[in-house]
Amino acid sequence: HPPEWGFRADEAQHLSPAFPHQGSLRRQDLPACWMPIGVAMADSALLLRERSFVVPGFSRAVPVPDNHAVDIDYDADLQHCEALLANRAAAANVRLLGREIGPGRPCFVIAEAGVNHNGDPALALQLIDAAAACGADAVKFQTFCADAIVTGDAPKAQYQVDQTGGGSQQDMLRKLELPPAAWRQLKQRAAERGIAFLSTPFDPPSARLLAELGLDAFKISSGDLTCHPLLTQVAAAGRPMILSSGMADLDEVADAIDLLAGHPVALLHCVSSYPAPPEAANLRAMQTLAHRFAIPIGWSDHTPGHDITLAAVALGACIIEKHLTLDRGMPGPDHAASLDPAQFTAMMQAIRTVEAAMGDGLKRPHRCECEARRIARKSLAAARDLPLGHMLAADDLICLRPGEGLSPALLPSLVGRSLAAPLRARQLIAPHHLAGVQP
Repeated sequence: HPPEWGFRADEAQHLSPAFPHQGSLRRQDLPACWMPIGVAMADSALLLRERSFVVPGFSRAVPVPDNHAVDIDYDADLQHCEALLANRAAAANVRLLGREIGPGRPCFVIAEAGVNHNGDPALALQLIDAAAACGADAVKFQTFCADAIVTGDAPKAQYQVDQTGGGSQQDMLRKLELPPAAWRQLKQRAAERGIAFLSTPFDPPSARLLAELGLDAFKISSGDLTCHPLLTQVAAAGRPMILSSGMADLDEVADAIDLLAGHPVALLHCVSSYPAPPEAANLRAMQTLAHRFAIPIGWSDHTPGHDITLAAVALGACIIEKHLTLDRGMPGPDHAASLDPAQFTAMMQAIRTVEAAMGDGLKRPHRCECEARRIARKSLAAARDLPLGHMLAADDLICLRPGEGLSPALLPSLVGRSLAAPLRARQLIAPHHLAGVQP
């Protein structure tokens, strides 16, 4: 590479030219510097037209570990790169709530009770019972102090206005708070019902409360993906974390994952609209996230019904989160966008059916096909009566069911062979009918 390809990087990884010592134009006389080898550039067309491919003080270097880097010159290099990405995504597993979560494992289903208790601890207990009865793996709530997370004049989202009428977001959230003493009772009820217990902290006091309660894992809402102080506080508890990524772009997700480097994390693709239209789901983004971050990826579903949920499972979602309510007609912001117990049970059964249908990816006959294979496939048969010693020609053979004789795929290899026994018209040909074949 020429010396003008040498660059210095500051603490923020911004690049600027590096120059050889005075009087030299040799690359070998450059100081320690960056030298792009197989460089990926992200830039605007305008900058590329007006400037060189590195803009001092603007362009940034992104260090890539050797085991994540492939120099792509030929098609084989590209295939190698795709294989590395697939292997990284397939190897992504995290131990969560006593289970291994990741590709090839049963999908971990979270019943999002959220605030569907309407501020009533007794209703929250019933939601735990319902989640367990539906077959969910975990039940999740939302822990917050309204005054700690929202200003007094913060507006409601339109769907919240539609479901709860006027008033401020703070007033609505105050009515949905649970008293601190209720959380231990809820966690105990979940243990009694054999279902994992989760909650999402929205503020520092709530994060401390849940940590002291001894939660085995934390869920972070989409709204707090960019609230790095809260992420740092929750991570300090040393428990696995599940991050939702609604409203986020890939860079914002990457910033959060980088902040939590070395911490066990799972990531949920999400569309933060209630309900979310199916055409907004963009489920292929799960594959993008899996390849980029090599951690378990799931789907936090706000679409109506469970059709999109099943599509996400078929595309490899390791975790599913879906809202659960006791009655979709109850007052409150999230009931209308939730599933009732009967609907949630149907979704669970469908998820397990889809999982069973995914198989192992090897193309081979299933044992349930054995009879159909014998009945529906064809065999080679004599087109007419053929005498002993007859040399077979192509027009001597026809293809007839059942598939108990020689496969029609073998026809070219039979042409020119002699018969070791006579054949009746439409009789299936077996190996012992051919001369030179041991019975």
